[in-house]
Amino acid sequence: QVQLVESGGGLVQAGGSLRLSCEGSVVAFSSWLMGWYRQAPGKEREFVAAISWSGGSTHYADAVKGRFTISRDNAKNTVYPQMNSLKPEDTAIYYCNTDGGVFPWGQGTQVTVSS
Repeated sequence: QVQLVESGGGLVQAGGSLRLSCEGSVVAFSSWLMGWYRQAPGKEREFVAAISWSGGSTHYADAVKGRFTISRDNAKNTVYPQMNSLKPEDTAIYYCNTDGGVFPWGQGTQVTVSS
């Protein structure tokens, strides 16, 4: 059974940093393009960042470009975003999944940025 488990969220002041993790019990994890998404209260889930299977190509939403860096460790079936210069508008539940959300969504991890 495919399972995505996100962790690493928390409360941080504006300007601070967090590093999230997502471990996937996915067959052939290294063959999948993986992404991070987020959902703020009262809003729809939105794309944040994506990384190719090899890690050689990345893509970011304009709102996080220059502040977030996505990476992956295929040996650990894990994908990370390093989030720097956090803003209150980054407050959301963060999820990982493939491009297009192929797998069942995990519980996510809450990120709260205080002003």
